[in-house]
Amino acid sequence: MLLVVIAAFIIFGPLSGLVIWSVAEKWYWPHLLPQQVGTFYWAKVFQGRMVQALEVGVLIAFLVTGLSLVLTVPLAYVLARFNVPFKPLVLMVFMLPQAFPQLPVFVNATVYLYQLNLAGRVPGVVLIHMVGALVYAVWTMTAVFKSIPVSLEEAAINLGASRLRTFVNIPLRLAIPGIISSGLLIFLYSLDEFTGTLLVGSPFVLTLPVFMYNAAQGYELPVASITALLLMVPGIVLLLVLERYLKAEYLSSFGRI
Repeated sequence: MLLVVIAAFIIFGPLSGLVIWSVAEKWYWPHLLPQQVGTFYWAKVFQGRMVQALEVGVLIAFLVTGLSLVLTVPLAYVLARFNVPFKPLVLMVFMLPQAFPQLPVFVNATVYLYQLNLAGRVPGVVLIHMVGALVYAVWTMTAVFKSIPVSLEEAAINLGASRLRTFVNIPLRLAIPGIISSGLLIFLYSLDEFTGTLLVGSPFVLTLPVFMYNAAQGYELPVASITALLLMVPGIVLLLVLERYLKAEYLSSFGRI
């Protein structure tokens, strides 16, 4: 029972602080609770640039998700089905952004984006997000295709189906739950991504994490708390959806890639 109470405090303690700050209109030391509560800052957030930041962030997340899946679904199928030369090295390359501290990786990529004149623009932010998104896409989709029995494809080919028709009708269809799971992971990653967005997009491309950072830097803690709460909503909803589509066999296939 004590462990449950401690776990609940660790989980809900910080959340309760966000909720209190979101309605605090006047809160000064040494008072333990706000002297004045209300919805003033909620109205301020929705009348300001927060809605625009949300729209831009969702647009970028959709673009990153779509492009990542288009690029990695065929690549993941090849990695899962064929003996690709230097396959471990190829998979390792897609792990490099996560193997090193994130900031140096993003700074390195930012230099190239500045040279391509993509800094401060949505396409540049999309590309910097894909540096990390491709890691999730390649590894999850390879595990998905690895979990689909190859005997189903062999049977279709023996009956006269072409390789392309077999791919579309069997592994691609069976992989739809995995594609949805991978897409949700990529979408959540892009929606919450902060470092790359700040380096490449600031000050012209504003997303919710950057908006929250700017509010916190300006000591507007109620605005930052409201933004943090709003940023959690799509994550909670999409994780509930992810629980439905992410199958156990996909996770077990990670060790066999």
